[in-house]
Amino acid sequence: MAWIALILAGLMETFGVAMINQLSKKRNWQTVVLLILGFGVSLTLLSYSMRFLPMGTAYAIWTGIGVVGGALVGMIFYGESKDWKRLVFIAMVLSSAIGLKLIS
Repeated sequence: MAWIALILAGLMETFGVAMINQLSKKRNWQTVVLLILGFGVSLTLLSYSMRFLPMGTAYAIWTGIGVVGGALVGMIFYGESKDWKRLVFIAMVLSSAIGLKLIS
């Protein structure tokens, strides 16, 4: 259950980052509420997962999901670069997170 909470926490972090980007484009109260909700849920789930997982592993996985998710959201929805070098490094971050899961 801790791993599921951690993955959801990373996805909610990605959502929060997307809301930061949205807020920079269009300021309204709905976006602010979604931003606070996204990061609030993310940190709550991260806190829960850290009761059962080592802090270093949980934080690395959480930030890794946030990095990969944020980059993918940027490429899919905001027209950011899809250069092969960028994709290679995103894959390295993702494979590192998977490696941490495998040895934990």
